Amino acid sequence: MKFTHSSFARCAFVLVICLLNLTMLTACAKSTTASVSIHGVNYTEEVFSYSVEDPTDKNNQGGGELIDPYAAGGTMCCYELPKKWRPGIKLQINTTRWLPKKPDGNMPEVHEKHVVEVPAYVDGKPGELWVIRNANGTVGVVSSDYQPDHGKWPGKVKGWPVPSLAYQRERWDLYIELAESDVKSAQELIADLERSPDTEVTKDWKSKAESASRFLNDKGIRSALAEQAKENRKLLARFTGPSDPKFKEFIKQDYEKWLIDTQLKLKQLKESRP
Repeated sequence: MKFTHSSFARCAFVLVICLLNLTMLTACAKSTTASVSIHGVNYTEEVFSYSVEDPTDKNNQGGGELIDPYAAGGTMCCYELPKKWRPGIKLQINTTRWLPKKPDGNMPEVHEKHVVEVPAYVDGKPGELWVIRNANGTVGVVSSDYQPDHGKWPGKVKGWPVPSLAYQRERWDLYIELAESDVKSAQELIADLERSPDTEVTKDWKSKAESASRFLNDKGIRSALAEQAKENRKLLARFTGPSDPKFKEFIKQDYEKWLIDTQLKLKQLKESRP
């Protein structure tokens, strides 16, 4: 069979039309869904992680973050929701939670799957997908561009998670424990300085000098170290060396100030404990 120039042109034209139609059909098929971000909200005292997936389409999935007790997560990507809500839209939420730590330090993991129905959209359009772990441990979803503290939030529980009194006290006791450790460290530094002043002052001088040279040009995530290095360089320039009596007096006053500050912080934490 012989093809002429005109027949090739006709075939090419038909091919272009087919491709255009295919593109339009694909676009039409995709236009029935909307891609939305995913968030997690935890109203329990347990840490949990989650991911979401479409029970009918494993390619439609997203999420995958850890949510602290009585907290909310960040913005995760992404999930396809139908643009028009209808009864019976379901999705699967995969969760992991951890049981109390065993004597050997192991924390058993509990993996669960929850198939839930997406409630009616707020304002009639798909909003961001919120994965909610309720106070009783059940899991659900809400599609909403409004946050939990907004008047139009459609969730059954209104507002952000509020830690229980028991949880607040548990966390507060950890802060107190850390503050007590700081007080003890400050006391030990002063005691060491009194026992071996020359040794401790020289050790402090070397530490500041190392910081000043090592971290001076650090950038990015270690910029705080660079700032501290600059401060140490300015400080050391005020003295002739670790044997300078003025430097010894500065170190003594610095340690004493740190002790006072840590003791004050500990006192405030104890007085304000819930």
